[in-house]
Amino acid sequence: MVKACDVKRNDLVGIQGLPYIVEDLKVSTPSARGASTLYRFRFRNLVTKNKVDMTCKGDDPLEQISFEKRPVQFLFVQQDQYTFMDCEDFSQFVLNRDELGDQVDFLVEDMEGVMALVSDERILTIEMPANVALKIIECDPVLKGASATGRAKPAKLQTGLVVQVPEYLTPGEVIRVDTRTRKFLQRA
Repeated sequence: MVKACDVKRNDLVGIQGLPYIVEDLKVSTPSARGASTLYRFRFRNLVTKNKVDMTCKGDDPLEQISFEKRPVQFLFVQQDQYTFMDCEDFSQFVLNRDELGDQVDFLVEDMEGVMALVSDERILTIEMPANVALKIIECDPVLKGASATGRAKPAKLQTGLVVQVPEYLTPGEVIRVDTRTRKFLQRA
């Protein structure tokens, strides 16, 4: 068992014997004396993809799920089927677009650095690296004589993801994008 105050975003916990991942966490501290800090969680079931909202006090116990992380490589996508290869035993597995959710915006063919979360020899989900390198496919042209202030413009990346990038970037450049915040970090 783990205390609610020790659980962080993207941690795995068990609720009624099923694996859930922490999608969102908000902490509120009441101003009244003696009041307990409340932790508001949004969990997503890794099997059914249902979402559950739960409010806990800091000392409330949550069930821990035992899992292991395995390095995998994303190979290719065919229709809505995403194929991965386990880097240790070279076995392949397929996940649907629905199972991956927003993570498909960061997947590029032959991508390494992805981790699979495995429990009881079953793939629960994948975990993306903190940032990924993606190529800009299209964006507005650079304006000559524009002011020196740091303005941003939308750029469409090779996966279809649109992010705000600095004005000086052009199509064909490779940038780093934070997979948690979905924001531009730097040139790659």
